[in-house]
Amino acid sequence: MLLEYLPDPWCCLPLLMLILFLCARHAYRVNARRSENDTDKRNFHRVAVFLSPLTWPLFLLAYSTLFLIKVVLYSAFLFVVLIALIAIRKPFLFTWLDKIAIKIGNGLLEANTFLVKVFFGKPV
Repeated sequence: MLLEYLPDPWCCLPLLMLILFLCARHAYRVNARRSENDTDKRNFHRVAVFLSPLTWPLFLLAYSTLFLIKVVLYSAFLFVVLIALIAIRKPFLFTWLDKIAIKIGNGLLEANTFLVKVFFGKPV
């Protein structure tokens, strides 16, 4: 029934690939600006940013077995955020969204850097 209203389910694929690429690029830029002494600084390969739109289907299949657990945790998280928004009334959402985008991008960059090391054998 849902697919009756969406004539081509693949029409949103370029947008999703663009969003994942932008998350990876944002995380790479934030990581590149960190000092060498920072414990959060990671050595990502530059090619890992461009592999992020291509490798996400593999990672999607790998995590699909955890879907039900994520649904339960997500609903609990939404309830906690709702209570926090009502009780705290402080604009913390933008900093939280920035942290989430960096976390997604760092995960993609780590996996793609590993793939570059495996297939090309060049040290970073």
